[in-house]
Amino acid sequence: MKKVAVVLVLLIFAVSAVFAGGAPEADERPDSIVVATDATWPPMQFLNEDREIVGFDIDLMTAIAEAAGFEVEFRNTAWDGIFAGLATGEYDAVISSVTITEERRQNMDFSEPYINAGQVLIVPVDREGVETLEDMGGMTVGAQIGTTGAFAIEDVDGVESATYDEVGLAIEDLAAGRIDGVVADTPVAANYALQNETYAEALKIVGEPFTDEYYGIAVPQGRDALLEMINEGLAQVEADGTIDELTEKWLR
Repeated sequence: MKKVAVVLVLLIFAVSAVFAGGAPEADERPDSIVVATDATWPPMQFLNEDREIVGFDIDLMTAIAEAAGFEVEFRNTAWDGIFAGLATGEYDAVISSVTITEERRQNMDFSEPYINAGQVLIVPVDREGVETLEDMGGMTVGAQIGTTGAFAIEDVDGVESATYDEVGLAIEDLAAGRIDGVVADTPVAANYALQNETYAEALKIVGEPFTDEYYGIAVPQGRDALLEMINEGLAQVEADGTIDELTEKWLR
């Protein structure tokens, strides 16, 4: 019986030590972190010709790490399991064009928003005097059917709406002169108007996003020190203009 009692006491002390010391250790500011991203959505994150992960999100996270003084390793991860891996500790954070929603906040924490990826307007490169949908009176503007962009067009008097099964078909019609503009999410617009060789010389993005869809960096709940570290780095790259430079490089 004495042996059993001793074992029980030792177990109690061991468990107490874990609960007393484990949480602070897990919440320490790490020197390096692993960040997951689904590298299939240019220009935010994708694989270049050398199979390297590149894009706006990758440059931003690298700049945040440099500003806050930690190392970062990126891990290409399929979207359908990316949040499950975050919850089980396979990696420390996710930066992958993740929209901040109240539903997601129930299961993870988010950094401060780093970009509004809402709807923007794409027009031919030689179109002048246009910044907003309201400037497109008497013209036809396309969007993917059922999207926020399609609804936004319908809400503007004097603008005719053309809807498509895929936004790429709307872009094709715009480049061919069959419609006058296209509304799409900022990253989608940038991919077609800036990164796609077929359309980069013919199209441009005008104005600012006119709907709100904010992206954030996701971390597991309770990793307060990690979140604070990321937010500190993010604040620095916003203050020194780095994020503006990345916006110009990838999204404008």
